[in-house]
Amino acid sequence: MGKSAHSIAAVVVAAGQGERVGGPVPKQYLPLDGRPLIHWSLSRLATHPAIHPVLAVIHPDFAALYEESVAGLDLPPAVHGGATRQESVLNGLEALRVHAPDLVLVHDAARPFVSEHLLDEIVRTLRERRCGVIPVTGITDTVKYRSGNEVTGTADRDRLVCAQTPQGFPYAGILAAHQQAYGRTFTDDSAVAEAAGMTVVTVNGDRANIKITHAEDFSVPSDQTEISTGTGYDAHALVAGDHVMLCGVRIDHDRTLEGNTDGDVGLHALVDAILGALGCGDLGRHFPVGDATWSGRPSGDLVRVARDLMTERRATLLHADITLMCQKPRLAPRQEEMRHAVAGLLGVGESRVNIKVTSTDGLGFLGRCEGIAAAATVTIRRPLP
Repeated sequence: MGKSAHSIAAVVVAAGQGERVGGPVPKQYLPLDGRPLIHWSLSRLATHPAIHPVLAVIHPDFAALYEESVAGLDLPPAVHGGATRQESVLNGLEALRVHAPDLVLVHDAARPFVSEHLLDEIVRTLRERRCGVIPVTGITDTVKYRSGNEVTGTADRDRLVCAQTPQGFPYAGILAAHQQAYGRTFTDDSAVAEAAGMTVVTVNGDRANIKITHAEDFSVPSDQTEISTGTGYDAHALVAGDHVMLCGVRIDHDRTLEGNTDGDVGLHALVDAILGALGCGDLGRHFPVGDATWSGRPSGDLVRVARDLMTERRATLLHADITLMCQKPRLAPRQEEMRHAVAGLLGVGESRVNIKVTSTDGLGFLGRCEGIAAAATVTIRRPLP
């Protein structure tokens, strides 16, 4: 999804103290699968092609910790929050004036599992409706009213939903609404918008998009998880051209890889391996040859789809090992660059990614420089079925 229709910025609120988790460090800076929680939340929005800039609102006491936590992300300088979440959002919105966005998303840093699919749906609806847009999920538990310990009634849960973030709004409208609401207390930004008379519509949320609130939310007990491994393979022919894309890196060459996308066999093998580890079929099922949806698209888009599937299933990537096989071009000098690119696409630390390169000593179609192949092995941890 491109940026052609309306410019969209994002404010990510991370100025809270996270008291319910406990400890001296706010929850947004605690580790979640190898990276600070805030890194996951910001990277989900910052890597979406329709959203820029992504502005974090932080507590000034943790500025150094914030900078350390977001290393490697392309973000503007953070702004300082206020005494309440509502004041922090207003500070963020006012700081966006210099960027003059048409639309804006407001997201809680405590929701690190927002998927690209959900972002796409919010962005699409926001552009079409130009009003407040919030993701919601239904309520499955019975909801009771009480006074003290006495039940006084039962709510009609068919009329109730749980609101998530990110929530989207026309920028000028939500800025004015927050300015008007100063000094009053609301529980979320859509309530601020409602109070100002703005129409707010819903889209289907995602149950995987949980809010990290308590210490136990940071992990799934080990006796409720399993380790899965998947393997992937891909090969493409070399045709006339001036470069190849391998593991997300452009490498000058006198030929290019033929394919429906950019022909990146390294990323294709990686996606195939992730799908295998998840038990979700293979590359051909999700991205059929000849499907115009993916024609000319960068293979990083396929990785993002696979990453979203992991998020939906609450799976964590433990390690990815990719082997590139070709006679030419020489790839060894670019291994670390490719490792960095793959780690960025997956949203994991580089220690969880390994890139190997090899030739076939002149044997077969690879040795004759007719094509390039790749194999990948991925290990994930996921909740038991």
